[in-house]
Amino acid sequence: MKRRIKLKGHIKSFIHISLYLGVLLLVVDAAMFMVDLRAGLLLSGYTILYFAITLYLYFFNKPLIMNELVSFATEYGQIQKKLLREMDLPYALLDDTGKVIWTNASFEAVVHQPKGYSKSFTGLFPSMTRDRLPDDNGMDEAQYELEYEGNVYIAKFRKVSLKEMAGHSDIIDADGYDSYLIAVYLYDETALHIALQEVDDQSLAVGMIYLDNYEEALESIEEVRRSLLIALIDRKINKYILAIDGICKKLEKDKYLVIMRKKALSQLQENRFDILEEVKTVSIGNEMKVTTSIGVGVDGLSYAQNYEFARNAIDLALGRGGDQAVIKTPESVIYYGGKSQQVEKNTRVKARVKAHALREIITAKDLVLVMGHRMPDSDSFGAAVGIYRIAQTLGRKAHIVLNEVPASIGSMVDLFHNNPEYSEDMLITGQQALDLAGGNCVLVVVDVNKPSITECPDLLKVCKSVVVLDHHRQGTETIESATLSYVEPYASSSSEMVSEILQYIVDNIKIRSEEADCLYSGIMVDTNNFMTKTGVRTFEAAAFLRRNGADVTRVRKLFREDAFAYKAKADAVSQAEIYRTDFAISVCTADDLPNPPIIGAQAANELLNIKGIKASFVLTDYQSKIYISARSIDEVNVQIIMERMGGGGHLSTAACQMEGVGIIEAIGALKDTIDTMLENHEI
Repeated sequence: MKRRIKLKGHIKSFIHISLYLGVLLLVVDAAMFMVDLRAGLLLSGYTILYFAITLYLYFFNKPLIMNELVSFATEYGQIQKKLLREMDLPYALLDDTGKVIWTNASFEAVVHQPKGYSKSFTGLFPSMTRDRLPDDNGMDEAQYELEYEGNVYIAKFRKVSLKEMAGHSDIIDADGYDSYLIAVYLYDETALHIALQEVDDQSLAVGMIYLDNYEEALESIEEVRRSLLIALIDRKINKYILAIDGICKKLEKDKYLVIMRKKALSQLQENRFDILEEVKTVSIGNEMKVTTSIGVGVDGLSYAQNYEFARNAIDLALGRGGDQAVIKTPESVIYYGGKSQQVEKNTRVKARVKAHALREIITAKDLVLVMGHRMPDSDSFGAAVGIYRIAQTLGRKAHIVLNEVPASIGSMVDLFHNNPEYSEDMLITGQQALDLAGGNCVLVVVDVNKPSITECPDLLKVCKSVVVLDHHRQGTETIESATLSYVEPYASSSSEMVSEILQYIVDNIKIRSEEADCLYSGIMVDTNNFMTKTGVRTFEAAAFLRRNGADVTRVRKLFREDAFAYKAKADAVSQAEIYRTDFAISVCTADDLPNPPIIGAQAANELLNIKGIKASFVLTDYQSKIYISARSIDEVNVQIIMERMGGGGHLSTAACQMEGVGIIEAIGALKDTIDTMLENHEI
């Protein structure tokens, strides 16, 4: 049966109105017959003529009208298509797979593709993967910022369902049809983006520059040349800041305040703060190179907040050992430099001041809790024993928090078990410490300044009075609101720091031989038998411990290993891979041993004995985590490598932990990090 186009709506009523009027005329004619027969007959003749003409016109004109309506609709559709085609806003239609099926002229001009381009939208914008487009899972609209040939666009995506459209079609069966199109609009935001970037570039950045070893450098040259050295350094710093259109004001003899635009800060970042190396080139006979620390605050809500960020950044740079730049923003902290070993301070004034402050804090409390890091080593336990002795000497009850006893310190812990000189509750667990902690308690944290890796992080929340004694460089995560913080990266070990403090707590302090052995062991472990990070004060601390009963032979026996541990370490050394000629990478497989990461760290130290190796990395799979021990002598800063991978440590001794990956993936991540940092000249 042939289907015809039918009218509906107002136009149908308009076309049929003559028929409706004819019906009305019939009613009038019937009424007329009741009034007058002749008038009714006359009106009937008129009615018949009216219907004849109306029906003739209706059936004759209707096809013409329908054809004209169809022609109008077609022309109107063409006009709409032309308007959409020539619309200034770039517009395109995609199918449900992300393939381009129609574009207007503006879109073609933007992407420089001819009419009829029918490839994937991802081919034009690689960042737009299929999973980012509207789909069947409820995402009907989406909006992203895209870049194309240097221009910035806001791309808006909208899903256009074809189900309803197909349901009203006379030629398509809509049953089970649920497809859709994706409409894409591109809004050019380049001008706005440039304007916003310009405003951001002009925002204020505050910087502070400190000379790390100002006094020591001056003492290394003749007095008549000192003013010249200062003048040369001042000139170099001022010239460097002036080159970036900044302002540099000298606040003190070794401190500078810098004001600059954020755009200038970007230049310094691109050059990786080469002023750090330029200042070292100043030499007029001084034996010691002058190093600098830089702290910059930016993106704060106010100028005052940027200044506070700069103060925090410079404190962080100094706490990490100096010779580096730190940029602090509300969201992140970025480090540059840090390639030099911090110069050891010859004066003990700071140690004496900290010792007196520690004595005041401990004597004001009734209970002292001492805590190191998880999986404690000889340095952590030795420093804790030293603080225990300080508390005992000052007449305060003390406990050392120790959840587990690793094999590496088992011999040291045995010195205090069943020892009548020490109480049975000298060593307690973290839960026991939480039960004892209160308002009249002080918590002393040794050999760690990251709260997340302490023996019992919850203790930091319970104890209001916290003391931090550590020799590791500070990172982004630190113990906040500490009553006393003594962090000295130049120190060889925490045991060295505690040994110095012991000498100033009280006059002629008495240390038992067991305690002296533990402190001496801590120094030996962290200095690798006095071969790394060893200064004058290290030997002075060792001499103090020797005078108080430390015995080298007893300490050496504490470090003896069993045959399986020695074999595991030897296997790790023998299987090492030499990567890029300078780096040794190996895996320690010590699954049957109680503390494999310790064996891995020892193997990393052994690998440094290979000629030509600048840094060593040993990976250990332990308790569903990958432990990486990193070591170097002086040419590579392994701390910044480990920080890039989520860890930290010292310039020559660092480590990190990785979760959710295997050994192969971890080695790949390590190599990628080394490659990236070498390409960027960061190491």
